[in-house]
Amino acid sequence: MKERYVAYVGTYTHENSVGIHLYDVDMEKGSLTERKVVPINNPSDLIVARNGKFLYSIADEGVEAFRILPDGDLETINKQWIGGMRGCYVEVDDENRYLFVAGHHDGKVTMMKLMDDGSIGDIADGIFHKGMGRSITMRSSTPHVDCVKLTPEQKFLCAVDSGLDHIKIYQLDYENGKMKLADILRSPLEAAPHMMRFSRNGKFAYVLYELLNQVDVYTYSLVNNEPHFEKIQSITTMAPKDDDVCAACGMEVSRDGNYLFCTNAGVNSVAIYRIDENTGMLELICNEKISGDYPKMLGIFPDGRHLMSLNHETNEITTFEINYEKRYILMKGKPVKVDKPNCVYIHKLVE
Repeated sequence: MKERYVAYVGTYTHENSVGIHLYDVDMEKGSLTERKVVPINNPSDLIVARNGKFLYSIADEGVEAFRILPDGDLETINKQWIGGMRGCYVEVDDENRYLFVAGHHDGKVTMMKLMDDGSIGDIADGIFHKGMGRSITMRSSTPHVDCVKLTPEQKFLCAVDSGLDHIKIYQLDYENGKMKLADILRSPLEAAPHMMRFSRNGKFAYVLYELLNQVDVYTYSLVNNEPHFEKIQSITTMAPKDDDVCAACGMEVSRDGNYLFCTNAGVNSVAIYRIDENTGMLELICNEKISGDYPKMLGIFPDGRHLMSLNHETNEITTFEINYEKRYILMKGKPVKVDKPNCVYIHKLVE
């Protein structure tokens, strides 16, 4: 039987949208067909558990859990407060033991207990980042945790702090539900690290800098059971003729692990890089416009031949076919209208 996929798109709901939009994905055509909208307040990030049974989302009330039904529809399980201001990013471990939440507004990292039925339990641990960044401009240099990402072996949590210009790495105690600072990966001055991804083979890490418009490539390994990062490359996300009015905002690795994608607000483009399997280093394939304004995030179709750009300011999703050999992308059909899209997860339905 042909594999079936749905795309869950989170939207800001302070204007006309009401929650998470559910789309049926046509892999061959690279197109989306909206099926319904599931009400939730401002789902600014969402993730599907590895077992495919549950979806977790940011909400104004904290975080919310949903059960994924066989057809991809969502059924509310429960909501929980995260003990601080609203979050901006969620991560879940492979065994569905804990939900991790990043707090942009208050600089907090929160660890939430997950129950066997997929519901969200109480707060297990929470750490507020402290201090001031080294900002010499007008941007805020107070703590802003924009992303939390588990290391490939799941022993550590990387908390990307754009205000402090560094990534704090926490050792995880799953038995007792605790986080302990293990190391700090420091970024360049005024870089504003925004997002982090690991290669599919777990050997490399990629850090996206919002203000530097750059991706740094690191090798990653465990040395004496401690996380070890070593920078091996820096590469721009901008095209040669782009001006400085640009902010790198979205990043994803293709499911086959062969390509890295980054979006840029301001110049409204997507950069596609080939990942060297052996070295982890990046080679630019193309840097193209996405036919919309503020591509806040992007989704890579499971076939690796199509991408979608979530254009926050023009209230639409644009989809493209990717030609890696000839180094360009080609828009597929009309934009899909949706108010203030900001995050997406493409999920394979379990037959």
